[in-house]
Amino acid sequence: MKKKRISRDIPFSEITLRRYEKPGKGSKRELVRKLCLSSGLLQPGDSRDIIVDVLMVMLNSNDPLTSEQVQSSVIKIRKQKKLPLLGIAHSNIRRQLKRLRDLFLIEKIQDGYRITENEELINLFEQKIEKYYINSIIERVREYYRAVK
Repeated sequence: MKKKRISRDIPFSEITLRRYEKPGKGSKRELVRKLCLSSGLLQPGDSRDIIVDVLMVMLNSNDPLTSEQVQSSVIKIRKQKKLPLLGIAHSNIRRQLKRLRDLFLIEKIQDGYRITENEELINLFEQKIEKYYINSIIERVREYYRAVK
C-alpha cells in the first residue's frame, strides 16, 4: 500500500511583530527582553528567555565571539542575576544564535559571531528587517490578495 504524500504549507519566511508600551527606563536586560518580545524572538509568558541573554552578550561585545564564549557569558549573566540555568546547553545556544542570524541581527564570520557589520540595531532593523524582510513578506501576501477573486 502506497503512503499518501501530505503536502505541507511551510513558509519561506515569517516574522512576528508585537506592539508594547513605549520603552521606559528599565534595565538594559528588560529593554532587550521587550525587544525580543516585540520582534517575536520571545513569546509572552515564556519562562525560557535565554535568547535575551544571548542577544545581550552579543550587544556587549565589540569582538566576534565563538558559541562557547557566548555560552560561558550567558551562564555568567544568569548566575549574576540569579536566574535559572535553563536552556544553557551548547546546542540551544547555537540554536538561539541561528535565530538571531535568521533575523539578520548577527552574522557568522571566520572568528565567530558578531552583530551584523558591527552596526547599530536600529540600522539593522530599518535596512534588513523593515525594508527587505517585511517588504518581501508583504509583497507576497499582496500577490495572494490579488490572486483571490
